[in-house]
Amino acid sequence: MVRGQTAGPSGFQPCSGRGRGAANPGAGSPAHTAPRRSALAPTVRVSWLAWSHLRPAAERRYAAGDGANGPARRTVLAAQLSRSMTIAIPWPPPTRCRSRRIGCGAGYTATRLTGRPETMAYADLRDYLATLDRSRKLFRVQAEVERDWEIAAVTRRVFQRIPERDRPGLVFDHVKGSDIPVTVGILGASREVYALALECRVDEIADRWAEAQDNPLEPELVASGPVKEHVLLSDQADVTALPVSTWTVGQDAGPFLTAPCVVSEDPETGERNVGTYRIQIKEPRKVGIQLSNPTRDMWTHIRKNEEHGRGTRCAIVLGADPTIGLTSVARIAYGLDEFAVAGRLRGAPLPVVKCETSDLLVPASAEIVIEGEVMCGVREPEGPFGEYTGYMSDSGDSFVIRVDAITHRDKPIFHDFFSQMPPSESSTIRGTGREMAIYKHLTRDLRMPVTDVHFLHAGGGAAFLAIAMRKKFDGQPLAAMWGAWSVDPSLSKFTVVVDDDIDVRDTFQVLWAMSWHVQPQRDVQIIQQTPPVPLDPSLAPADMARAVRRGQLASKVGIDATRKHAYPARSVPPREHLEEVDRRWERYGLDPRYLASMAGAR
Repeated sequence: MVRGQTAGPSGFQPCSGRGRGAANPGAGSPAHTAPRRSALAPTVRVSWLAWSHLRPAAERRYAAGDGANGPARRTVLAAQLSRSMTIAIPWPPPTRCRSRRIGCGAGYTATRLTGRPETMAYADLRDYLATLDRSRKLFRVQAEVERDWEIAAVTRRVFQRIPERDRPGLVFDHVKGSDIPVTVGILGASREVYALALECRVDEIADRWAEAQDNPLEPELVASGPVKEHVLLSDQADVTALPVSTWTVGQDAGPFLTAPCVVSEDPETGERNVGTYRIQIKEPRKVGIQLSNPTRDMWTHIRKNEEHGRGTRCAIVLGADPTIGLTSVARIAYGLDEFAVAGRLRGAPLPVVKCETSDLLVPASAEIVIEGEVMCGVREPEGPFGEYTGYMSDSGDSFVIRVDAITHRDKPIFHDFFSQMPPSESSTIRGTGREMAIYKHLTRDLRMPVTDVHFLHAGGGAAFLAIAMRKKFDGQPLAAMWGAWSVDPSLSKFTVVVDDDIDVRDTFQVLWAMSWHVQPQRDVQIIQQTPPVPLDPSLAPADMARAVRRGQLASKVGIDATRKHAYPARSVPPREHLEEVDRRWERYGLDPRYLASMAGAR
């Protein structure tokens, strides 16, 4: 452990060369660091087709590492594999390369796709990045980028222009003014990426979440861990040294942490909560935190402490095992430990260590941990910030955290979420986690014949919910709506229930069912006086004070878009004819990429 070592700006150990972020639990030691490429080495531009032929041979070299030097050899080969060339890849890649991705080919398991045993938990963020790389779901941006605008703009274009099934996570290796690389999109670029974080197939996500919440696995306390490799106390702890981005230039109040996993405890019960809330960088040792409404668990902790004149100890975890990031944004029942749920998701207890300035526990292999205290009774202006609704949120008084310490690994990696206007990473992550909670409640608790649930991307993973079910009787769709609303009354402003032959993940099919299966006076329910969707701009004028806005009530719409009687046959060619056309697709001279995009079309 090196306390207060200041090899880089404000004490952060610089992240040098191409070895940054090498995906191995021991990546900080010399034996586990990839060699830095000479500045004179040529930059190679490789087409996707050429890369698809070159990469299997490199992967065979990677897999060949064994014996006493196997791990080190595999680490070096992995680094060479992913960082020895700058690759210019036209997106989307041809379909011929897709069958090796999770959820894109029948019969593939996580083991075949990632090269990892199904029972092996990710050691840390670096291990997970290596898996994304091997699965062709990670792209490294080697050009130097500005943190104040360029990271946000590049990520926005990636999400706009690359179809979701092909969308990679990003690593910006060279951020101007910082030695710390930035990674974004690595949990929610797509459902395929989300499934990789859970080491499962896309169609296994719901069961994986249900099992984790039913059978949590308690974390394991260890004496120390990589996150303690550098400990910065008091004035050495400077959050402005982190490469924190400004996501909505000219409108955000400043740089914000968008992927913090904030750990706090209930002062009465000792129950731990881990949640993700936006955090505004204010000063080297001061940040603001926005808790969107008083129902948030951390708000409860703060309120209980302030009733006794105490501050609330907290720890901000940046760059942990991917299951931590997913549980932090999911809707977990109060009192259920997110670290324990993450332990079951990863298939092994999460190693945790004590903080330097409190008894809070944090992941031992996290990249960076900021320790501090929510100051009792202190409120300061926070925001505005470009939110998941696609609009700027308001500015208002909010809680303030005093920073007391920062601990981090050698050559840390900074992790952020891409938020703002959908499609965005935060909407995918939050929406998928909420889907799993609702699906579990409807199918396991209420025993309803629900086959799928989905928060539409346009609703930011919060406002528009579609439920597919095998309806047994009239009135059951309305019961499904109420069941979904009971999981979180603030979500699902619009809830649509469709028959199970409608793909709720295809917005066109959902709108088609609403258009032709609904009579508004019979099938539309309006529910008054409900909690609002967080940060919903339709609730009240933007100039309304934040405290007043939080007291406003809203309403919901429930739509039964199932068939109420027998319908005529659909007006489409027979399925066998369409399938025959699929087999003859290339014979017609049509682009093979569009064959996969039409899979499942009726």
